[in-house]
Amino acid sequence: MSAKAALPLQIFGWRLVHLRSSVTSQNISALRLYSTEKQPEETAEQKATESSPEVEKLTKELAAAKEQNAELLDKYKRSLADSENMRNRLNKQISDAKIFGIQSFCKDLLEVADTLGHATQAVPKDKLSGNADLKNLYEGLTMTRASLLQVFKRHGLEPLDPINQKFDPNQHEALFQKEDKTVEANTVVEVTKLGYKLHERCIRPALVGVSKC
Repeated sequence: MSAKAALPLQIFGWRLVHLRSSVTSQNISALRLYSTEKQPEETAEQKATESSPEVEKLTKELAAAKEQNAELLDKYKRSLADSENMRNRLNKQISDAKIFGIQSFCKDLLEVADTLGHATQAVPKDKLSGNADLKNLYEGLTMTRASLLQVFKRHGLEPLDPINQKFDPNQHEALFQKEDKTVEANTVVEVTKLGYKLHERCIRPALVGVSKC
């Protein structure tokens, strides 16, 4: 075979070797790519399978911790509310004790005021001008009663005179009924004894007579 005839065969052989080399390189690259892409998925699944009991345990512990935390938080809020209510009640009791601590003492003094009132009313007014001693006694009793009422007022104790007012069972005590066509029914038409209130609290109801139809 001549040199000219052998040259094409040689070129064809080089191309065949180059093609085989190219195909082999592509196959190897594809295998490597497949191996590289597939391996992490298998490893991740394997790890997830192996660690699932531990994850499940931690999940349960977390749920239990959240439930316990919610329960403790609810108890804490309830405890705060109870403490606040108790503090308010104690403050109210302390305030009432300061205000109404003299209630029993005031009731005793009311009898003194009633006695002075009866004494001034018993003095005959027509004899005051002709009897200086009686006049001085009357004026002394009147001034004493007025001073006592001023003391009552300074401490929040005020009289209740409900004449011509609607009967209120919380502040009045009805002793009798009296027919009176000039006023509506259940109207106070007569006061036999004054009532008293201490800081808006009635400590002695007024003794009254009310109208009837």
